[in-house]
Amino acid sequence: MKALTFSEFGSADVMKYINIPLPEAHDGEVLVEMKAIGLNYADIYRRKGNYHLKGTPPYIAGYEGAGIISLSKSEKYSIGDRIAFADVPFANAQYVVVPESHIIPIPDNIKMELPASVLLQGLTAQYLAEDSHAVKENEIVLIHAASGGVGQILTQICKMKGAIVIGLTRSDAKKEIILRNKGDFALNIKEDWKEEVMQITNNKGVDVVFDSVGSSLADSFDVTRECGHVVFYGMSGGDPALVDPRMLMDTSKTLTGGDLWSYLNSESERQKRAAKLFQWISEGFIQVAPASTFPLSEGKAAHEYLESGKSVGKVLLIP
Repeated sequence: MKALTFSEFGSADVMKYINIPLPEAHDGEVLVEMKAIGLNYADIYRRKGNYHLKGTPPYIAGYEGAGIISLSKSEKYSIGDRIAFADVPFANAQYVVVPESHIIPIPDNIKMELPASVLLQGLTAQYLAEDSHAVKENEIVLIHAASGGVGQILTQICKMKGAIVIGLTRSDAKKEIILRNKGDFALNIKEDWKEEVMQITNNKGVDVVFDSVGSSLADSFDVTRECGHVVFYGMSGGDPALVDPRMLMDTSKTLTGGDLWSYLNSESERQKRAAKLFQWISEGFIQVAPASTFPLSEGKAAHEYLESGKSVGKVLLIP
């Protein structure tokens, strides 16, 4: 079979589309013919050597996708079943072995490409707004990178829960994306956004900040109210400055870390969370932006496009 691989860390130039042996499914596993694969920033980090990575060279990135079972050694699933997954390694290939515990059945009313477009980002937004911080009606929420994949869905979930959402983005052009997703305020981080946040909140600060940028963590605390909450779940802008525990004590502010893998820890949790996400989408609470698609063979171009910051919806690889 063909797979998108890399044998050294670096720029997108290290990506190679090569032939590798077909993986073998064992008891309790299925072999899936992939139809759509989600490309995420974590895959960029893996390619650069900055994130956990399974296997040996040639490495195969990717943890999210959807396809059809072509061979089953599971008593629960059959050949022809449509399934998806959000946390299975080696997804950037024509065929992937998936443990039955990691399978997310695709409902009949959901198109094949949608789970690959929404599972990782949607499940991330879901745990942020329900587990890391249970967003409440009338809370003022600040979302970094609100025009990005997770940010768009998180904005909609927070609005569904009745919150007031301030979204940050890095260009005026992308402010419209935040407003289209029902955000109440859209601010450009290249301007004096902290002053604007304080004006919006009558100098009190926001109730909670969802920070996926990392390097902005100190700024996030600056605009958080006394007894407020900062949820740190990404480092797209670089490493954060160290947080002074004395500051947390003096202001009664709380810092929480977040990682999706802490919540996708069982078959029942995966399926329960995915079912709720699919329901929100089916009922119209969440609108998913159209995906940009690339053939799996053009993975290098897909990586470059995602890194460029030009994408609005998900980037999908199609085998």
